[in-house]
Amino acid sequence: MLLIGLTGSIATGKSTVSNILSRPPHFLPIIDADLLARKVVQPGTSGYAAILSHFLPTTPDLLQPSPPAGNNGDRANLKGQPLNRAALGHRVFGDSEESKHDREVLNGIIHPAVRREMLKAVLYYYVRGHWAVVLDIPLLYESGLDLICGVVMVVAVRNPHVQLARLRARDPHLSPKEAEERVAAQYDVRLKARRAEKAGDAGIVVWNDGAKDTLEKEIEKIIIEIKRRRPNWWAWLLVLTPLGAFIALWNVLRALWRKKEWEHAQRQEKLKL
Repeated sequence: MLLIGLTGSIATGKSTVSNILSRPPHFLPIIDADLLARKVVQPGTSGYAAILSHFLPTTPDLLQPSPPAGNNGDRANLKGQPLNRAALGHRVFGDSEESKHDREVLNGIIHPAVRREMLKAVLYYYVRGHWAVVLDIPLLYESGLDLICGVVMVVAVRNPHVQLARLRARDPHLSPKEAEERVAAQYDVRLKARRAEKAGDAGIVVWNDGAKDTLEKEIEKIIIEIKRRRPNWWAWLLVLTPLGAFIALWNVLRALWRKKEWEHAQRQEKLKL
């Protein structure tokens, strides 16, 4: 089974691409890291408890008001009040050292739990015989999960102003400064695109500066090309023989080599500055 790593940055259109891939004619299963990240911090989970332990003493508005009684409200109250994601966002987004530290703490709580849930989902779709699964992960490169993907698809925009405009249209409550901070807090999507381009057949860049119908046609071409490189009979051969384990290991080693080459190139560029 092919793992397609889907990534991008905030407001570049990654969710739109994910939605296109899940619908006809593609019907690809989507494992959405953002949805899993919400699941693992629901009241009653160990992630929820860890967030409260670190952030609640210094963030009075970290929790939303308790839901009303009735309609399972009593059960929700027993587990705890939902997190105020806006208040948590104010803590972790920004350039200050405190914000960076809080962001690292939050990622340290959420990422391991998300990985466990992701592994369960991958095994589920593998057993059901799907030819490919999409791992929709905003921090794919940052988390190192690109190493397990046969193909990495980066959804990017060439113009940073397009990205900021889309973000503020989607989240109108954000001030211009807050929008810039949220974009700056993530790995530059144009660097992600360059990294994917340097990966050869293992990297695909979807430039999404235009209209949705243009994007849909581009995605269709990409899936046709991926299927051409990896026909279904080859996927079943890998499942039914030990060759599958060898190929998986080989792909991880190739991804590690590409990562080292990319990091070396980035260091060389910084030395030139």
